[in-house]
Amino acid sequence: MIKYYLDENVPPQVADGLRRRGVDATGAHEVGMLRASDEDQLARAVGEGRCLVTRDRDDFIRLTVRQYDEGVSHRGVLITPHTLPSRAVGHLVEALLEYAGAHPHGLSAYVVDWL
Repeated sequence: MIKYYLDENVPPQVADGLRRRGVDATGAHEVGMLRASDEDQLARAVGEGRCLVTRDRDDFIRLTVRQYDEGVSHRGVLITPHTLPSRAVGHLVEALLEYAGAHPHGLSAYVVDWL
């Protein structure tokens, strides 16, 4: 099943909710990565074989293109839309659960998708 790494702009309660439902999830809040650069956030997700979940669309699209050019793959970036507010923790958890169910083997390298 897909494993998630939540960027610092995704509430830490989302990781808790996912784990309670059997999804492997961790986040920047839990692993001392608050205020880390986007490059470091993605490197952390890459190192753990996780799909990075973020609201920072443009930054991570640019990073994905750069990593592709450099031949450094990742396990996907999943963009949460601004129409799904961060404070809507329950909705985020449900949407990520549904996405995980639709992608039981995770994402292919370099995939950027929208939740």
